[in-house]
Parts: sequence; C-alpha cells; structure tokens
Amino acid sequence: MTVNLTETRPVATAPAPARPVTRVVLEVVKFGIVGGSGVLVNFLVFNLLLHGLRWQAMTATVLASCIAMATNYLGFRYYAYRDRASRTHRQIVLFFVFSGLGVVMESGLFWAGYHGLGMQSAFESNAAKALSIVLASAFRFLVYRTWVFQQDARGVAV
Repeated sequence: MTVNLTETRPVATAPAPARPVTRVVLEVVKFGIVGGSGVLVNFLVFNLLLHGLRWQAMTATVLASCIAMATNYLGFRYYAYRDRASRTHRQIVLFFVFSGLGVVMESGLFWAGYHGLGMQSAFESNAAKALSIVLASAFRFLVYRTWVFQQDARGVAV
C-alpha cells in the first residue's frame, strides 16, 4: 500500500456573492410573494366586510389593510428580509409607522375611487382597492428596503 502525501484535496470555496441586479430581482420576487399573500388577505377581509357583512366602505378597507399589514410583517421579517437586521424595537416601530402611512395612502386612493369617482359596485370597488394597493405597495417596497430592513454598506445584514 502506498500513500501519496503530495495529493491535495480541493478546497471548498464560498459561493460568490450575488450580483447587485440579481440580489434586487430576488428581493423583488420575495417582496412580491409576501406582498401577494398580504393582498389576498386584504381582498378577502375587504370583501367579507364590505360585500358580505355590509360594513361601511372606508371601515372595511382600513381594517382589511391593517390585518394584511400585521400578516405582512411576519412574512417580511421571517422570509423576504430574514437575512437583514435582527428584529429590534426600532425596526418594528419603523415597519408599523411606514405601513400605517401606506394604509393612509391606500385608504385615500380608495376613497378617491369609491366616493370621488363613484366606483361602488362589487367589481368597481375591487378595482379601486387593487389600484390603491398597487400604488401604496410601491411606496412600501422602497421604505422597507431602505429604512426598515437595512443592510450595511458591505451588503451584509446589520
């Protein structure tokens, strides 16, 4: 039996860091998955309250948005941005402050469609709700990634 002492084993290398564009695309996809589930919750609660239980339109949209906001926090924290900063009091406060601003934006846009433009049928109210969610979600994406779930300058979670 001979032993070759000069043979070297291949060294395992760490995977190369994701390219910035790839990282942002992945982030947008994860944001979309969490946001999509939040939109589903938002629409289900909204339609149950407005068209099922005949609640006032603004009460239904605000409550639906708030319930979706709470479920989204869990998805963003533990899925979409789990590699970012650990949960802190500051992060939770920022999330709910910016989400609250998103609810205000969404509700104002919904009000403009529902009351201002008279979009009050089941289809029209859902169209107004959808447009308001899309516009408020663009705002949320920017502030969540910039201020709530931050990365440090090297791209490593802080």
